Amino acid sequence: MHRGGRPPRPHSTRGSDRRVRALLDWFPAHRRSLPWRRGRTPYRTWVSEVLLQQTRVAQAAPYFERFVRQFPTVRSLAAASEQEVLKAWEGAGYYARARNLHRAAGLLMRERGGRLPERSDELRQLPGVGPYIAAAVASLAFGEPVVALDSNGRRVLARWTLERSDPRSLRVSHRLERWVLGRVPRERMGEFNEALMELGETLCRPRHPDCGRCPVASDCRARQELPDPGEIPFSRRPRAKPLVIGAVTAIERRGRWLLLRRPSTGLLGGLWEFPGGKLEPGETPEAAGRRELREETGLTAGPLEPVATIRHEYSHFRVALHLFRARSPRGTVRARGRRHRWVGSRELRRLPLPRATLKMIPFLERPRVPGRASPDSGSRPGRTGV
Repeated sequence: MHRGGRPPRPHSTRGSDRRVRALLDWFPAHRRSLPWRRGRTPYRTWVSEVLLQQTRVAQAAPYFERFVRQFPTVRSLAAASEQEVLKAWEGAGYYARARNLHRAAGLLMRERGGRLPERSDELRQLPGVGPYIAAAVASLAFGEPVVALDSNGRRVLARWTLERSDPRSLRVSHRLERWVLGRVPRERMGEFNEALMELGETLCRPRHPDCGRCPVASDCRARQELPDPGEIPFSRRPRAKPLVIGAVTAIERRGRWLLLRRPSTGLLGGLWEFPGGKLEPGETPEAAGRRELREETGLTAGPLEPVATIRHEYSHFRVALHLFRARSPRGTVRARGRRHRWVGSRELRRLPLPRATLKMIPFLERPRVPGRASPDSGSRPGRTGV
């Protein structure tokens, strides 16, 4: 996948597997220049691993640079408000990652003076740090000889060993870990973890692996024994993502927009959005927009102006949101326990917003053409976990 950690060291690989030696020889000359590999610190390695857990490398780089520019240390992250952290993470998705980073930074300041634990078992005690992130940070930043296998690493090893079972299963994953532990020098485990991720991200891809440039092709069983090495690993056919249709009403009053804050936990926790929700069976988008506005804010709107249909994809479902605009609603805002704000265009951009809401802003800021609705906003390719 990438990654962070210490730069390669010229340790011996004598006695190790030939595939391991070939990979470790290949890596120093072919490792990509990525932002988390420059000015390495344990903190930067940790942030990169959390970000890359569910975001591809090409997408993650600008978000990483923005985040660590604003919060360059554990101390600065802990001192920030949750809203500042969510705004810095805006667009990267899976916002629970940002909230857990913030919580963990506060814990580190209170209990460890801002220092990250060096052992994977201690790292796992931090909010949002599971077995993979703990092993990756411990091996890359501190040199602990633990195996860190993400989906890229499991795929590469499954092809090397012709593993036909699903490498995502716990049984197969443990088998692949034991294979690594028996063949990689302990002092080079972190470098091997990083090199394996790099190979899986750049050459040994899920589809159409570039075996012609792979340093391990001559010893890869999938390459030698299958007509198409891409048949490995076994994978189930992905299910089509369900489509959720909703309606959103952007209320404008004297040049300000009404926003509601989502609960701190759950999907898009802590972010701000326009009132809206899912259509009920048999309900038209306009009727849903009115109902959701009334239920969420207590307001009654006059005519609703269709603005656009916003399409967006999450990890497990798609949404098509019918966006309406309304002016001068009747009533007093009663947000039923949720915080609300009236904000102008400048303040709107300073708040942490979901990606779908960000897509709405350009349509709302366009000059109004009487009698004409805005066109469909188009779709966005979905992001899958790595």
